[in-house]
Amino acid sequence: MKLLENKIALVTGATRGIGRGIAIKFAEHGCHVAFTYMSSESKAIELENELIQFGVKAKAYKADAADFSMAEKVIDEIVKEWGSVDILVNNAGITKDGLLMRMTEAQFDEVIRANLKSVFNYTKAAQKIMLKNRSGSIINISSVVGIKGNAGQSNYAASKAGIIGFTKSIALELGSRNIRCNAIAPGFIETEMTHALDQKVIDQWRQSIPLKRGGTPEDIANACLFLASDMSSYITGQCINVCGGMLT
Repeated sequence: MKLLENKIALVTGATRGIGRGIAIKFAEHGCHVAFTYMSSESKAIELENELIQFGVKAKAYKADAADFSMAEKVIDEIVKEWGSVDILVNNAGITKDGLLMRMTEAQFDEVIRANLKSVFNYTKAAQKIMLKNRSGSIINISSVVGIKGNAGQSNYAASKAGIIGFTKSIALELGSRNIRCNAIAPGFIETEMTHALDQKVIDQWRQSIPLKRGGTPEDIANACLFLASDMSSYITGQCINVCGGMLT
């Protein structure tokens, strides 16, 4: 059973890791997928071709998610070409880790812009067509770090905590128009980024998690699929922790 048959989704920051996993999962379930990327055109083309293999439409847009006018342009182009945006996944994000005493203003500002302002940009742009349709599902990728904090990640934690507050507010604003807005807080997810860590560090993380393993992009994609589909039609304003029990 394809849960997103003929729906149209936009996933920001989708050429690797969690975003890529979400795009593939949506395509598997019959969803046409537009996605944004920042740098690697070859990875974007590769993902486009992979998604098309599922018999759906796919298109990459090179865009800085932190750029307000660019977000409007991307949404407008998708609506012009495909007619709608039914699902928005705000996934784009970066890290610039460091202790507060060494963190520069630029490091703080860059993370807030990329992680939090991007969510504002695309949600504001997409709400126009969703309000017109009186339907839509917005999914914002937060983090367990936004709930519990983490030393050396005050900028990242602030951005991800902000996403949760933003999500709850938008759910209250748009609920009467049948537009849902939820967040997902991933825990330790094993991607290309974590593979660069020392194996001992990875093993320590795994042992500290009740399920004794790191998560996969597919674990997050499955939660996104649920929130994007009609299976979650009575769920809005929530933050689902997909973390193997790190937060209980």
